[in-house]
Amino acid sequence: MVAGLGSAGAAMAQDKPSVNVATDPSFVPFEMLDSETDEMVGFDMDIINEVAKRAGFEVNLTTMKFSGIIPAVQTGSQEIAIAGTTITDERAKVVDFSDPYYDSGLRLMVREGNDDIETLEDLEGKSVSTKIGSTSYDFLQEELGDSAEITPYPGTSDMYMALLGRNVDAAFYDAPNVAYFAQTQGEGRAKVVGPLYEGQQYGIVFHQGSKWLEPANEALAAMREDGTYEEIYTKWFGEAPDAD
Repeated sequence: MVAGLGSAGAAMAQDKPSVNVATDPSFVPFEMLDSETDEMVGFDMDIINEVAKRAGFEVNLTTMKFSGIIPAVQTGSQEIAIAGTTITDERAKVVDFSDPYYDSGLRLMVREGNDDIETLEDLEGKSVSTKIGSTSYDFLQEELGDSAEITPYPGTSDMYMALLGRNVDAAFYDAPNVAYFAQTQGEGRAKVVGPLYEGQQYGIVFHQGSKWLEPANEALAAMREDGTYEEIYTKWFGEAPDAD
């Protein structure tokens, strides 16, 4: 009887459809490669795995550069993507978004000891790195135009190394990623300065008309209700946000 139940459970697991999910492997602590297990881990990975479990599908994960994620979901080669993706009106024209699952913004980082740059206005005549295809790049273009040298890089590690290597004067990107780098690899070498710019919200990305959108939203709501979201948030960021 126990063996029969086990077989039934395995059959049910096999009945779950496999859904193509894309992520960017370099957006710590949201998604990153664990060198010991060779598996993707992070806040986003815990979120999508829990959503998949509750919504009834298996995650078939693919990693790619962030700039290729929206096009991949738009064309249907990937059904879903989770990569710290900011919900914008422009992106919502070509893909669908889940309900917001993370509140963010943009922050500025400079080398330790640099007291000349504290706000975006201080970048006039200077150079700043950011990430290709990101909302931070669009924001810099709108705010600074030709008054500063804006250099987009394909990966977050590239843009941060450009700062530490003195190829640029500052780096500008999503607040949680900037803060995480400053506290880890950049400790003692880089610091976060200035205010939080352009409040943003991250959403899970879906191919337009995806049947998984509503089940995912229901799963996210249930995760907040039963405390699972708070557990995952605390695991990666130390302190859960308040209910408001």
